[in-house]
Amino acid sequence: MSLYQVIKKQRSALLVFLTHRMALPLLKLIRKPDIFPYSAEDLQQFPVNTLGYDLVHFLHHKELDLLPYYARHDIKHILLEYDTTDEGEVCLQCFMLGNGHISFPVLATVLYGFVTMPEYWASFKKAFLRGKKCAPIAGWDWFGILTHPTISLRMKIK
Repeated sequence: MSLYQVIKKQRSALLVFLTHRMALPLLKLIRKPDIFPYSAEDLQQFPVNTLGYDLVHFLHHKELDLLPYYARHDIKHILLEYDTTDEGEVCLQCFMLGNGHISFPVLATVLYGFVTMPEYWASFKKAFLRGKKCAPIAGWDWFGILTHPTISLRMKIK
């Protein structure tokens, strides 16, 4: 394994630790997030090509659990079409920053990405500029749009 591969692996582990083990539990204490109203079984019953249906299949494909306090984030991955890789995670947050959503998780992830992932700077810039160009999405009713066709929601963003 090359030094670069070792660094990428450690960098990825640190990002997961910071987001899932530190930030998410802290945010649950600070914020009063809306409780996700559906189970994975409920989402399976949504019509094909709706965001709710696509969410449960996205999670299954990525071998991820439906986390009630993280579902909104996973929905953004689907709509914005950023992967769950390190690059994709930071691109998602760069998009949100460009889109006008300024929060501690957004700023921390963007800063972490720029400090530790210089090979992806061009992707981060592209995501930021895309976010600036698009209509604001931070105020969307994330759970209310689960019954809408995913493609039509993506068209509203672009």
